Amino acid sequence: MKVAVTYEKETGNVFQHFGKTEFFKIYEIADGKIISSQVIDNGGKGHHDLPPYLKNLGVETLILGNRGQGAIDAIAASGLKEIPGITGSADEAAEKFAKGELKGNFNAKCNHH
Repeated sequence: MKVAVTYEKETGNVFQHFGKTEFFKIYEIADGKIISSQVIDNGGKGHHDLPPYLKNLGVETLILGNRGQGAIDAIAASGLKEIPGITGSADEAAEKFAKGELKGNFNAKCNHH
């Protein structure tokens, strides 16, 4: 299974504004463990184009910080599962997800929306 996390390269943390995400860290997960990961750019995409871009890469689940209603709709329309409201280390979030321990906050929204 492929999981994408909005990624802040400078800190290694989950990037908090989905529509302005420049990078994603893609994790391949099997048997409750991360077996590989890579950092990719956003493919020149933004906001509504990001979910289909990730889906076309084989991503099934998106771990992210905050997002606006447009992003919520685009994520749902693409068929991606989302786990929003995540902060801190992207690697730690992916490890928790792999173990089935990551809990999202579906009230997490960008404060300018």
